[in-house]
Amino acid sequence: MRYICGHKTPDSDSIVGAIALSYLFNQIGIKSQAVRTGEVNTESRFILDRFKLDEPVFKDSFAQCDTYLVDFNNYEEGADDLKLANIVGIADHHKMGGIQTSSPIDIWIRAVGCSNTIIKEMFDYYKVVIPANLAGAMCCAILSDTVIFRSPTSTKADTKACKKLAKLADINKLKKLGLKMFKKKSDIKGATAHELIVRDFKLFDMYGAKVGIGHLEVIDIKIFKKIKENLKTALQKHKTAENFDTCLLILTDITAMGSVVLVATDSKDIIEKSWDIKVVDGEFWLDGCLSRKKQIVPFLEPNFKK
Repeated sequence: MRYICGHKTPDSDSIVGAIALSYLFNQIGIKSQAVRTGEVNTESRFILDRFKLDEPVFKDSFAQCDTYLVDFNNYEEGADDLKLANIVGIADHHKMGGIQTSSPIDIWIRAVGCSNTIIKEMFDYYKVVIPANLAGAMCCAILSDTVIFRSPTSTKADTKACKKLAKLADINKLKKLGLKMFKKKSDIKGATAHELIVRDFKLFDMYGAKVGIGHLEVIDIKIFKKIKENLKTALQKHKTAENFDTCLLILTDITAMGSVVLVATDSKDIIEKSWDIKVVDGEFWLDGCLSRKKQIVPFLEPNFKK
């Protein structure tokens, strides 16, 4: 059995990608199962319900298991025993993260906005027809990761794949569907400050500094007005408890096309140098910032180099 899994805080790309790859591999004779190592978020739940797809089963141990990674390629974001897994492949759109294997593996990594764009290309390569409901879910994953094609990570390949998937799924209004998804994603009712911080949280080793970056994308950033101070307090507690050098929480307003970045750090000078800004009351604004991968990490990481 081959297990297809995404990272520990799975987003729609990770959840849908695991389902899509599992279907693809089963179609070409490789027994596979989609699994998840974290909870399904509200946006992913909306997608699964809309297209009548079963959520991946929960699995948090992969020792000695044949494992195919989707939407990540580093040990830090995977299950605690991922180093003991037999990693057989990777489908991803992030920078290389240090995975080591004892033999050659199947790798599909491209500089595009979404892993599901790559997975669409894998279906084409293997000449496997994508069912309408799966195509719809993959279309939604691309809309989510590219912020409806507004993100600087979005490419022509993403747009092309998304439109082809939409046609298979008989989806006519991509922007309308994307906004409906982001409304679901903007729902923070009932969530604690800590739950919001770790909802989409990624760990980075930046030249020996342990850095954690959370990201929340909403239609109107005003929804955080009443809880922003609670978020700052929770971010500082998380930094201390997990022994981070720096924790950031990106609050992205996809309508205003920018982000408030909340900061808990031992390296304030590095944060300010990275964007030539001043951190005031534990936060700063980045105009035009929609992407952690392209507008946060590449600016921050080099400044941790001694």
